[in-house]
Amino acid sequence: MNVTPDLDARFRAAALAAGLVDVRFDIVPSPVGDLFLAATSKGLCRISFTPDSAEEDVARTFGVKMLRLPLDTIRRELDEYFEGKRHTFDLALDLRVAAFNEAVLHELARVPYGRVETYGGLAAKVGRPKAARAIGTVMNRNPIPIVLPCHRIIGANGSLTGYAGGLPVKQALLDLEGATLPL
Repeated sequence: MNVTPDLDARFRAAALAAGLVDVRFDIVPSPVGDLFLAATSKGLCRISFTPDSAEEDVARTFGVKMLRLPLDTIRRELDEYFEGKRHTFDLALDLRVAAFNEAVLHELARVPYGRVETYGGLAAKVGRPKAARAIGTVMNRNPIPIVLPCHRIIGANGSLTGYAGGLPVKQALLDLEGATLPL
């Protein structure tokens, strides 16, 4: 069966309007590679640097009724970020994480554009000064990188450490923001 683009768009819009979609998603190009974006009716729930495996993870976490639809507001804000025109995001988020992780991600969102913080420094800010490794685990599992800027978190000695998108992507994001690493 050959479906015209217009008919396909109408089916997608009808499914969304009828409440038959739990999660909308799209795959968009960016300067750091293709990004998988997903959103529920509550807000952005996932950004992934690995579009091929992200859809299955989101379906497991948020429901199985997914539909690929443009996420224009999210894409616009990300485009503005990559163009250097946006330093903060105004997106609603749908975080479904444990309470500790939510507290860490909330504090992470407060790390300013162009600045870096250490895992230990972030741990202290959430009242757990000896939990730097636990902070590292939360950063590793951050469901919304870039918007929740885990790329701004570095090692105690000022070195870059693991990043879901890879260290070159972490460095590229810090360079974009004009961040300088301590010596």
